[in-house]
Amino acid sequence: MNDIQNLTVNAIRVLSAEAINKANSGHPGLPLGAAPIGYSAFTNMVFNPKDPNFDNRDRFVLSAGHGSMLIYSLLHLFGYKVSMEDIKNFRQLDSITSGHPEYKECPGVEVTTGPLGQGIANAVGMAVAESYLATHFNREGFPIVDHYTYALCGDGCMQEGIENEAASFAGANKLGKLIVFYDDNDITIEGSTDITFTEDVGKRHEALGWQVIKVADANDVNAIAKAIKKAKKETEKPSLIVIKSVIGYGSALAGKASCHGSPLGEEGLAILKKNLNWTSAPFEVPEEVYAHCRRFANKGKRAEKNWKKLFSEYSAKYPELAKEYNDWKNYKLPDLEEIDELWQYEKDDASRGYGATVLNKIEKYIPNLIGGSADLAPANKTNMKNRGNYLPDDKSGSNMHFGIREHAMAAISNGMYLHGGLLPYCSTFAVFSDYMRNAIRMSAIMQIPVTYILTHDSIGVGEDGPTHQPIEHLTSLRAMPNLKVFRPCDGRETTASYISAFTGNEPSAIFLSRQTIPMLNGTGKDALKGGYILSDTERTPDVILIATGSEVALAINAKEELKKINVNARVVSMPCVELFEKQTKKYKESVLPSSIKNRVAIEAGSPDCWYKYVGLDGKIIAMNGFGSSAPAGKLFNKYGFTVENVVNNVKELLNIK
Repeated sequence: MNDIQNLTVNAIRVLSAEAINKANSGHPGLPLGAAPIGYSAFTNMVFNPKDPNFDNRDRFVLSAGHGSMLIYSLLHLFGYKVSMEDIKNFRQLDSITSGHPEYKECPGVEVTTGPLGQGIANAVGMAVAESYLATHFNREGFPIVDHYTYALCGDGCMQEGIENEAASFAGANKLGKLIVFYDDNDITIEGSTDITFTEDVGKRHEALGWQVIKVADANDVNAIAKAIKKAKKETEKPSLIVIKSVIGYGSALAGKASCHGSPLGEEGLAILKKNLNWTSAPFEVPEEVYAHCRRFANKGKRAEKNWKKLFSEYSAKYPELAKEYNDWKNYKLPDLEEIDELWQYEKDDASRGYGATVLNKIEKYIPNLIGGSADLAPANKTNMKNRGNYLPDDKSGSNMHFGIREHAMAAISNGMYLHGGLLPYCSTFAVFSDYMRNAIRMSAIMQIPVTYILTHDSIGVGEDGPTHQPIEHLTSLRAMPNLKVFRPCDGRETTASYISAFTGNEPSAIFLSRQTIPMLNGTGKDALKGGYILSDTERTPDVILIATGSEVALAINAKEELKKINVNARVVSMPCVELFEKQTKKYKESVLPSSIKNRVAIEAGSPDCWYKYVGLDGKIIAMNGFGSSAPAGKLFNKYGFTVENVVNNVKELLNIK
């Protein structure tokens, strides 16, 4: 390193350590060791701090999110709106410099990475989006979409299973514009990686179809720059740059696990500064460092100016494509609710079949819709028939083949949305949503509208048995903030679910049945309210039956039987609890009057979320254990999802002998 490079790298180190010390909380080990890697990335990337959302910027993902002070120091020095006061407020209430970098909270942070391994999968999704959009929009002489995605991972990310899934997908799909730095310092929280992690990470990635480049010393920023240049020359493979570093470099704890997640303390900070020959006052950075970083920021400003000029010329030559590009970027959609054909169905079907029908209608109105399944598209019925496939050598199609990689699939989908311009969905069996849960949770934290289509929604799966029959999954996901969970009862409710999911500002999970469920009279746009009166009585109801999915038809049939014994039942369909809770108090009272205490909730899943609606006086017909292996009809009968059982529960509730 030359003098100014060394001074800038040390500024990153010291600023990070000072902020962690002031907060008395944080992880100094990674920023101290990986500072040259972060510096090398930012000095070789295209970005504009004055416009952090510049379309054609390179993306940088800190997959090792615990090392957050690294990115905050970089963002501050390179001119983003991350002030020295923000640095001083690291990990404090309402600060933009949170413990882990958070999307939308801090300018320049592309994604909330959260658990280790999520970030690298997010980066894969961003690279997918870049490649798809480039194929769709670029024309000769007009590389409108042309940028790289960078990610920084540590040993922790490399040990997580999701990283291998994501890396396998990236290699198979030849994502040549994905460049990953591996901060290889041989240390995790418990000590040397030798005790648990002895594989050759480079060879593993070579086997997965990656170019692997090795840098012997993280402090050699020129070698890292050469590695980046080599990575960019390889267009058929993603690149892993393996960089040997020393955790906690410059501190008294360098190379030791003890510097991973604890502040250095005042004495330790003094030793660090002495070892780095750092003489500036606390939270002060030499002006020549800022001037040096401004050079690269100004380079990014010029890049954006040139891109805007190029896009202006593109718009003149390809006006329709330019309009489409802007429509995709701004997620401009027609009023889907008013499109009659989306609400029309010709026959009874499983709700996964209804989902296939509406998906293949709605895709005409959402050209930037993209998605697929974890190798289950024929069962999930999530293939768009009029779209091609996204393939290694033809990235023009919008049907994704994620492979049997549920963990990575969901996180990749997050990355595809976060890149901008695409509206992604992904799908698997509902019972496998456990594998996707971290990524779904990250969608919810970031409030991004990724759609999760989860089929085979209950014991209606049948013969595959309890391992494949979701029980607790509906309740579990309903407990997650900022997530809409749908379980539609027929085609029109399925339409409402898809419209709400694709036009919302938060993620959605749509649970769909394997078995056929009938079209019901009265369903439709009211489902967009989350819960509504599907079938009512002429006078005040004696009981309210609340149901979802396949059990709504059961409730309707039970209502007819109850008429025979002079019991008046109201049937409330509740396809989405979260949407119902957003309605006015007056509306909710009109559907579920507080004066009517006699209520029965019916759902072939866990009972836990229904106590809120039936209270202490009501009853819940639900699953209180796991299912069994048998045909679906026999299972519904065994576990009490029958007209007879509903009627008996109502009679018991009303004290009818």
